[in-house]
Amino acid sequence: MALTKLTKNLIDGTFGTEWVSTIQTSNFTAEAAKGYFVNTTSAEITVTLPAGVVGNEVIIQDYAGTFATNKVIFASNGSEKIQGVTDDFKCEINNATVTLIYQDATKGWTANNIIINTVPLIVNYLVVAGGGGTRADSPGGGGAGGLRTSYGSITGGGGSAETPITFSLATNYPLTVGGGGASGASGNNSIFSTITSTAGGRGGGAPTNSNYPGADGGSGGGGAGGQYNAAGGSAVTSPVVQGYDGGTSGGTGGGTYPGGGGGGAGAVGVSPSGGQPGGNGGIGISPGIINATNATNAGVGQVVGSNVYFAGGGGGTAAGTQGTGGTGGGGNGGSSGTAGTPNTGGGGGGVNIGGGSGVVILRYPSAYTVSGMTQSAGSPFTEGSSKVSVFKTGTGNIQFN
Repeated sequence: MALTKLTKNLIDGTFGTEWVSTIQTSNFTAEAAKGYFVNTTSAEITVTLPAGVVGNEVIIQDYAGTFATNKVIFASNGSEKIQGVTDDFKCEINNATVTLIYQDATKGWTANNIIINTVPLIVNYLVVAGGGGTRADSPGGGGAGGLRTSYGSITGGGGSAETPITFSLATNYPLTVGGGGASGASGNNSIFSTITSTAGGRGGGAPTNSNYPGADGGSGGGGAGGQYNAAGGSAVTSPVVQGYDGGTSGGTGGGTYPGGGGGGAGAVGVSPSGGQPGGNGGIGISPGIINATNATNAGVGQVVGSNVYFAGGGGGTAAGTQGTGGTGGGGNGGSSGTAGTPNTGGGGGGVNIGGGSGVVILRYPSAYTVSGMTQSAGSPFTEGSSKVSVFKTGTGNIQFN
């Protein structure tokens, strides 16, 4: 006849939970039927729970009374649940004892009290709009798409980085990746949740009896060369600054006056003097939300060493030396100029050229997943304790789970 667990305990002298004598001071995976003393004095600690079997227990004790300073986080085994959901949980109460019992696949691990709470879903973002295109007549460079980010220290236009957003699970959030502007047109806005980045302004033109200044936008389009000396476009400042102004053209009257460079996320477009080379596009910025290796694999941004730049302005066109595109995907000026690089938000350079498409990049805790719109090849990427999701095209909704 098989012994019951209680009878076996009475015979072999084992009772209740087996406590591990080693104090836990770093992340670890717990074993069933064991208790652990956890010391978070130096840092937060993640406890990964074992695969669940009905009735299994794990107990965690705050060793140093520091859970309120550095919380203990509970992560499930694979897709198993805690408190009925597939989230990480936390305890932030000093001297707490947390007893977890595995019930079944529906409830998963549940606590004997209410001191475990869901870890907030805080998301950092980079939202870059499509860059502006250029005209066919003495063109200035296209302005870079507006750049808004909560990651790093600055956003487009030199403002302070914005505040990350706290999201809810299983909720639809809109996302649109703006396309680059066609020849002669400004770009298209990019959107994520409540964040809208404004399209880059198209470059100016100066045909006979006309005057087309560079268009306003996330960054302004460059001013046109030629007889009317069309001004550069201005960068928007509402709801927040997102880039810089385009450069003014290089002179008035007849002749071969060069076009100004398109504004970038990190600098104004260059305003050339009369008869000089076309103005260079303003440089973009490198917020650091994705590393160089993953950006290369995803095909986003312009990688320079370990930095990844976005939203460079397009170079202005001249009869002589052409303006160069700003680092961050800006196209070069000239009759054989180049378009803005796709998925950088770079402005177009040259004659009758399009801007580069935008991009949306999200960085969030690795415990969560994103569903809905198609991500780039290889996305989501894992960087440290975060996931990085990259969206290169399309419009729709995404959810966090």
